[in-house]
Amino acid sequence: MEITAGGLLEIRITPADVGKRVSVRRVEGAADEAPSFTDTVGVLTSWDQGVLTITRKSGEIVHIPESSLVAGKIVPPAPARRRGPAASFEELARVGARAWQPLESERLGEWTLRAAGGFTRRANSVLPLGDPGIPLDEALARVTAWYAERELPAYVQTATGAVGTQELLGAELERRGWVNEVSAQVRIAALAPLADVDPGASACGVRLSRVPDEEWLAMYGRVKDPEVARRVLVAGPSVWFATLPGRAIGRLVVDGRWAGFAAVEVDPRHRRGGLGTAVMAVLAGRALEEGASAAWLQVEADNTAALALYEGLGFATHHAYHHFRRGAGAGR
Repeated sequence: MEITAGGLLEIRITPADVGKRVSVRRVEGAADEAPSFTDTVGVLTSWDQGVLTITRKSGEIVHIPESSLVAGKIVPPAPARRRGPAASFEELARVGARAWQPLESERLGEWTLRAAGGFTRRANSVLPLGDPGIPLDEALARVTAWYAERELPAYVQTATGAVGTQELLGAELERRGWVNEVSAQVRIAALAPLADVDPGASACGVRLSRVPDEEWLAMYGRVKDPEVARRVLVAGPSVWFATLPGRAIGRLVVDGRWAGFAAVEVDPRHRRGGLGTAVMAVLAGRALEEGASAAWLQVEADNTAALALYEGLGFATHHAYHHFRRGAGAGR
């Protein structure tokens, strides 16, 4: 926080700074209690009617009464992590979209509406990489109607925590009654160290194929319609499926320099035995053969076991993404 020569904290932000990354301190506690202070860092997404809205890197939206502010300043964008390959948000967003494709899509300005019979939120949500070309309320009405025609809930995927992410859009969705139903992290790493991991005897028996068989789909466990699932899963620049029979599976998409890992699942009876690492190491070796050099994956923010695995394999968080679902009162 900024401190004047007299030792006092200063508020150096105004409503004109909406859209910028800020750091603020607010006072809490009743008037007759000893004051406590809370610091918040994130993107200032609104300042209306005496309340500031700040979106943290994780996607959490914090509402702060203007009257509680004791200090505030603009801060530079979070420095890029040195661990892992350099990547922009838009590059990773487009790589991720190519790796998990819908069965049908439609453009609305720079938004892409995606549907795949309800198989996964990623394939059944709006990817908003820019301006929809019409006012936001009209765009959301179009989105809602498009998904209703397909008997699907309306989702919009937003991102936070990197240069060019969509904190402002997420705050506007929340203000209109949309609910952040799930958050996940996009993590990146250098590929070669993953391929160099010694999986030991666990890697023996891992088989690779271009299509998921019945055993693979059964272990994936999220499949209601196998035909729809297969059509989504096999789509991508260069897709591979790994199966360690009866024990573990994984999916890989190679797209230029990027190797995307997904659906790494280990049978509960065989967890903590290095099987997830073994599957990923075998897939990483195949990706290196196809010319990839960088790895990425997506993991839900509350999946502590997977987060620990990926942290140990060198994956660092690049940004977070969130699926906002239209709430019952949205747009009313």
